[in-house]
Amino acid sequence: MSRFKQAIRDRRGISFPLIIAVTLSLVILLCGVSEYLRLLIVAQGVRDAVQEAVISTVNDNYDDVYHGVREGYSGAYQPMAGDFEESLDYGDIYVRLDALLNLTNQSGYHVQYTEDGKMEFRVWDLSVDLQNASFASADSAGNRLIADCEIELEVPVSFGGRLLPPMRMTVKVSAGYTPRF
Repeated sequence: MSRFKQAIRDRRGISFPLIIAVTLSLVILLCGVSEYLRLLIVAQGVRDAVQEAVISTVNDNYDDVYHGVREGYSGAYQPMAGDFEESLDYGDIYVRLDALLNLTNQSGYHVQYTEDGKMEFRVWDLSVDLQNASFASADSAGNRLIADCEIELEVPVSFGGRLLPPMRMTVKVSAGYTPRF
């Protein structure tokens, strides 16, 4: 028992294993934080690209909104036989996303690959809901053309050289058009 007490009291070289343990712990923590930041950056980039594509779709409706503005409304309506008819243009958001994010269409999924051929992320199940401003609304200040969009995102997660279950999330964005005049 006295040798054990002597070994504990002896401080020469005892910090070496502790330094290695602390260094390895910090490396593992740094790897986890960097993977989390990678997932965050990918999700933010996809959200921004979807937002831009939806804004482009809303802006494509400006030509139909003109007639409504001229008559004092801000909805997407076209004059038709002495009356106004709703006219919405959904555009092609997938084509815009493919161009913005360099995606390839592969069996229902739009996928981005890394330089070495591994999947970076994939998106699918796009749904767009265009809500036209009501016709002849008394409150025109808060009444505008709105596009709500949802898309599914999946990003593979790896840690320590092992592939973990992927991060899946629904990305929701919204854009609106309000006439200036």
